[in-house]
Amino acid sequence: MMKHIELGENERIDDLEYKELKIIQKNDGFCFGMDSVLIANFAEVTKKDSIVADLGTGTGIISILMAAKSSKISKIYGFDIQSEMIEMASRSVKMNELDDKINLENIDIVGMSEKKYKKFFDVVVTNPPYKKISTGLINENEKKLISRHEIKCTLEDVISESSKILKDNGLFYMVHRPERLVDIMNLMRKNKIEPKTLQIVYSHIEDKANLILIKGVKCGKPSLQLLKPLIVYDKTNNYTDEILKIYDKKR
Repeated sequence: MMKHIELGENERIDDLEYKELKIIQKNDGFCFGMDSVLIANFAEVTKKDSIVADLGTGTGIISILMAAKSSKISKIYGFDIQSEMIEMASRSVKMNELDDKINLENIDIVGMSEKKYKKFFDVVVTNPPYKKISTGLINENEKKLISRHEIKCTLEDVISESSKILKDNGLFYMVHRPERLVDIMNLMRKNKIEPKTLQIVYSHIEDKANLILIKGVKCGKPSLQLLKPLIVYDKTNNYTDEILKIYDKKR
């Protein structure tokens, strides 16, 4: 049974459609999308008692989903530079009674490895801002702006810090846009994270790709596996069997 949590002004509770999990979100703030759900499913934790870092945790959705899905996780640390997001995510964690598995911290990702987290984590998972600050429509809402644009940290910052906080042979998982794939792979190799698995996501089978899911291994050997494409919607605009499986639902 969910704990009762008081909502703040302009907040609502949304159903994550998985194991009765819920999440608190702002009506006018940044809200999670399917990209967060997909990376939480894609990020496989293989080692027992793993310690996981969720960089740019935002609403806490990735941490909450992974904590509920994987029995191999000992602790998830969710990090975000926005204190309001951490406060709201903390209430979502309490509401789902996951306090024992998730620790949230208001911290700047840039330079965090120089504090107490160098080579600390077995797994890093991240859904970083997709847009360079000079591209795309600039949203006037500061919280949405920080979540979507590389204002507080760049793609290079995220990958560089991930390498520093990962143990050798640690796992790195990221969701991003296809147009940044070359940049991502170059930065991963530059920072000793070898790209190992890539999956491309399409809304419909006839559409252009709109997301990529990538796995890397710190200090891993070169060898890239390209998984079959993940299609979100079928011809009738319903979820495909693959997406229903992620949500643990049947047709």
